[in-house]
Amino acid sequence: MGTLNAPTSGRLCINGVDVTTLPPRQLAELRNSQIGFVFQFHCLLPEFTALENVCIPAFIGKKDKRQTQQYARELLDYFDLADRIHHKPQQMSGGEQQRVAIARALINRPALLLADEPSGNLDMRHKQELHEFLFRLQKDLHQTMVIVTHDSDLALLCTRRLTMCDGKITASA
Repeated sequence: MGTLNAPTSGRLCINGVDVTTLPPRQLAELRNSQIGFVFQFHCLLPEFTALENVCIPAFIGKKDKRQTQQYARELLDYFDLADRIHHKPQQMSGGEQQRVAIARALINRPALLLADEPSGNLDMRHKQELHEFLFRLQKDLHQTMVIVTHDSDLALLCTRRLTMCDGKITASA
């Protein structure tokens, strides 16, 4: 779904584009502009501030620097991180780092946010805060999300749940 591997069968369409037919360069451009990735481990670059980490995907996409930085500030403020904007990852808590990672995933206003165990590396308090942010984000920004998790509490918050076992969907709710 993240277009990182070629599908073995079927089609994957994002905003009406069958991504299985795109050449590698166009696929990379689509991935950067249309899909936001959030991983279990925040994967922030340690030498950059929160603001700089959030801006990186937009700069890769050659977006306007001033507009990108303004939107990054808005996202960091949305995630209650306005006071951490100039902090580097090692100066932030795990929950703050993960919120920076989500802001980074949203900087290009993607059609789809893919989250792989987004709270799996957090303590209970930060995990609950992150879940609240994710579903507030879905409501406020109408963001489409696919969350992969083993966390039953997080799964219960989702509007639709698919259960997989050995690569096959075994239940739907």
